[in-house]
Amino acid sequence: MTATTEASATQAPALPDEVVTKALVRDVTLPKGAGTMALITLDNGFDHTKPNTFGPATIAGLTAALDTLASRAGAGEIQAVGIVGKPFIFAVGADLTGVPYVRERQTALDIARAGHAAFAKIMDLPVPTFAFVNGAAMGGGVEIALACDYRTISAGAPALALPECFLGLVPGWGGCYLLPKLVGVQNALTVIIENPMNMNKMLKGPAAFKLGLADAMFAPADFLEESLGWAASVLTGETKVERPEVNKDEAAWNGAVDMSKAFVDVKTGGKSPAPYRALDLIRAARTAERDVAFAAEDEALADLLMGDPLRAGLYSFDLVQKRAKRPAGAPDRALARPVTKIGVIGAGLMAAQMALLFAQRLEVPVLMTDLDQERVDKGIAYVQGQLAELQTKGRITQDTANKLSALITGSTDKAGMADAEFVIEAVFEEISVKKKVFAEVEEIVSPECVLASNTSSLSLTEMAADLKHPERVVGFHFFNPVAVMPLVEIIPGEKTDDASLATAFAVGKGLKKTTILVKDSASFIVNRILGRFMGEYSKIVDEGTPSAIADQGVAGLAPMPPFVLLGLVGPAIALHNSETLHRAFGDRFYVSPSLQKLVEAKGAAYDPAMQIQPDNPVELTADQVKERVLSAIAEEVGMMLDEGVAQAPQDIDLALITGAGFQFWNGGITPLLDREGISEKVLGKRFLPPGAASVPA
Repeated sequence: MTATTEASATQAPALPDEVVTKALVRDVTLPKGAGTMALITLDNGFDHTKPNTFGPATIAGLTAALDTLASRAGAGEIQAVGIVGKPFIFAVGADLTGVPYVRERQTALDIARAGHAAFAKIMDLPVPTFAFVNGAAMGGGVEIALACDYRTISAGAPALALPECFLGLVPGWGGCYLLPKLVGVQNALTVIIENPMNMNKMLKGPAAFKLGLADAMFAPADFLEESLGWAASVLTGETKVERPEVNKDEAAWNGAVDMSKAFVDVKTGGKSPAPYRALDLIRAARTAERDVAFAAEDEALADLLMGDPLRAGLYSFDLVQKRAKRPAGAPDRALARPVTKIGVIGAGLMAAQMALLFAQRLEVPVLMTDLDQERVDKGIAYVQGQLAELQTKGRITQDTANKLSALITGSTDKAGMADAEFVIEAVFEEISVKKKVFAEVEEIVSPECVLASNTSSLSLTEMAADLKHPERVVGFHFFNPVAVMPLVEIIPGEKTDDASLATAFAVGKGLKKTTILVKDSASFIVNRILGRFMGEYSKIVDEGTPSAIADQGVAGLAPMPPFVLLGLVGPAIALHNSETLHRAFGDRFYVSPSLQKLVEAKGAAYDPAMQIQPDNPVELTADQVKERVLSAIAEEVGMMLDEGVAQAPQDIDLALITGAGFQFWNGGITPLLDREGISEKVLGKRFLPPGAASVPA
């Protein structure tokens, strides 16, 4: 084994602030007489919290290393080349921090071509190549593995994905060409299109292996050693790698792409160019030559890098990666009190989800209470069922299931909450009910115990008004499903003290949630904006515009068509929210008679038969619908910022992305309103400065 050498990175200038991932090469003597492997370790010199990425200087360094290895392979000095990442990380793709500095299409095109040229050198090496995917791999990290002849993956790899379409890009360093040829078009569409468009779903190591992205899988503890041994057996012929033949039938291939396009139409309404460009590239991959396919990916990358949807996507990425970790306006975390036991008042579905999450993430005892034993038993049964399902899926062990089960108990008596430091109610959304519950709990718990409410719309100040210690009441609003949606809105009442508020933020952090400080006002951030959106949309339909036309107008704004969202939320909850907002803010929040009829009939989803028929119908075009709905939202966002409901436009965008699933490539909502010119038309100004979520002028 020779000493490690560092490849020179002189072929391309680094963008400002690029963290260079170095290609560190060492020779490894393989077992079984298989010869010498030159093993490249990708390492940016930081721990796993700063993953390996590929910027121009990184690509240049990799290129230099590969040129040297090509010469050595030609001279017979090495019999194979392997690529592995630093501990826990393989590589997570292009260094997107440099994108704001890309102001010309030619620069974008040069970056795209440089990546392809480097990865093509791997494919063209005269010896077999192996990727040892030892940890997280995304984007270009997956693509460099695809460029190799063989791949192994760690069973402990936490995430593998091609997330580009989620951000507004395409897998542009070979992904759209190589992946369908490896795993088939349908599996490739799952990874490139469907997973990113479904809240950026990731694959764990075993799932990636099952999909065919790797030829072998090994346990994390001795992953590299096992991978080297496996590579040796491949080189000696002891192991034959057999892969299923990819079906390249034209009708089947194009049919799969067409079905994926229909899925994208529903998800984006045709408003995001990235997945459509990816679909075009995947369609062409069936017959295209490599260099032609790579050139097409270059052009797509260059176009998308110079588009506003990508810049808005990166703005969103920055919000969830940075702003979410430092909530604006939150009190000093040092003021937070320890929480060693939690009480949950209510044992319905939402309460049971919360109880399970508290136990999983905080690992403290959780007591659920309700009015009668039947309801308590139902809540506990839900928790037990979820634990059994997690165990069946291999997500938790039997020991963990037993531990969590023991942490969560149920009772009809609140007396067991006497030693809890954090009690949250999840009872019926009626202010008198919540005030009664808090009055009862206050007689049991200590004066320092935080009393939290999961209310989605009611006043925390009013809820706390009659208590002896109103300073410890705080809103702690989850979104459904609790385990999936990242957001918790945290709302202080007028008298909430900093210690209680800090404790709420600390609990949210412990739950690994995005927490946002919100002023105590009707429906807070997400439900207020959704209420204005749904109200304006419903009014347009009630006035006579067919829902199909109205859907076209708002396509790509929310993660699903409004009436589908209505069914997911539940008509009764949607009606309650709209009525609450109407009482608070007046006629700009419309309460739909059609929705009232649906709720009276106990309907569970939108029913055209319940739609009112106006005497003088007014039918708008899709463009008119779009302008009217966006104008209403812009007006509401402006008012919310003036009222101090949110700290800044960024918090409104972060809330909509993490609490309602609004798209990254729209930047949430305010970049879209700026991009469409609606902000200036309605408010006379932009929400964000030019270039913050768009291509700099």
